[in-house]
Amino acid sequence: MTSRRDFLASAALLSAGILVAPSLLAAPKKQYIGLQLYTVRDAMAKDPAGTLAQLAKIGYNSVEGATYTGSQKFYGMTPKEFAAVLKQNGLIMPSSHYRLGEEQTNGAPVMGTMLHDWDRAVDDAAAAGVKYMVCAYLSQAERGNIEHYKYVAEQLNKAGERCQKAGLQLCYHNHDFEYQAQDGQLPYDLLLATDKKLVQMELDLYWVTKAGKDPLALFKQHPGRFPLWHVKDMDRTPERAFTEVGNGSIDFKKIFAHAQEAGLQYFFVEQDSTPGSPYDSVTKSIAYIKKNLV
Repeated sequence: MTSRRDFLASAALLSAGILVAPSLLAAPKKQYIGLQLYTVRDAMAKDPAGTLAQLAKIGYNSVEGATYTGSQKFYGMTPKEFAAVLKQNGLIMPSSHYRLGEEQTNGAPVMGTMLHDWDRAVDDAAAAGVKYMVCAYLSQAERGNIEHYKYVAEQLNKAGERCQKAGLQLCYHNHDFEYQAQDGQLPYDLLLATDKKLVQMELDLYWVTKAGKDPLALFKQHPGRFPLWHVKDMDRTPERAFTEVGNGSIDFKKIFAHAQEAGLQYFFVEQDSTPGSPYDSVTKSIAYIKKNLV
C-alpha cells in the first residue's frame, strides 16, 4: 500500500517534471495551410461542396472566402450551412474577403460591403466562423486621389471598430497600386496610418514584390501588423505572371523566417490564373509548402 509520504514524494517529483518539461503536456499547435477560394472560383460556382471536398483531399485544411459581396451568402449558402460544409470536410475559414462598396451595380449600392449593410456582413461572418474580415480590393473609381485614400482610411477605421465589437478583426489586402506615389505620398502609407488595433494587413507577397517593395522591411517597420499573407509566386518571364508556389522568383523561405515578426496567423495560397486545371496548380503549391516552408 502506498503511504501518504510516498504519495506526496511521487507528486512532488511529478510536479518537478512538469516544471522542467511542460512541452510534454502541451499539444502541438495545428499547422494550417490555406487556399484563397478565388483560385478555384469557377469550380466553387458550380459545385462548392464538391470543390471543398477536393481541396481537403489535396491537403488544404483552411480556406479564405471570396464571394460574400452582393449575395449576402457564402457560395449560395447561409453562414450556418456553409460552416457545416466546411466542418464536414475538416476545413476552417478564418478569413473572408469583402469590398468597400462605393461602386454600384446597375445604379444600386452593393449590400454586404463596408459602406452598405456592414452590420449584417459582420454578423454573418461571425456565424460562419470567420475571424478576419478583409477589404479585398479597391476599384479604379474607389482609389481616386490621395485625399480619397484618406477617406478610405477613415472608412476602414469605422468598419474595423464594428468588427472589434463582434470579436473580429478587419484587415486590408494590397495589390501594387497602393505603392504608386501620389503627391509625394504612398497610398499604402496612409492605409498603414489607420488604427493598428482596428485595421491589420493581409500582405499579398506577389503584389508587394511586383511593386518593388521588400516584405521584410515592412515587417521591421510595422511588426505584428501582418497576421494574414497571400502566398503567391511570380514567374521568371518578363511578364512576371502568376505561377505555382516554389516555381517562381519569390524567396518564400526567407520571408517565412520572419513570420513571427510579421505577426503571421494564417496564410493562403492564391493563383489568380493557372496554365491548366487549378487543382493541378494548387497541388504543386502545397507540395512545395509542406516540403520547404512548414
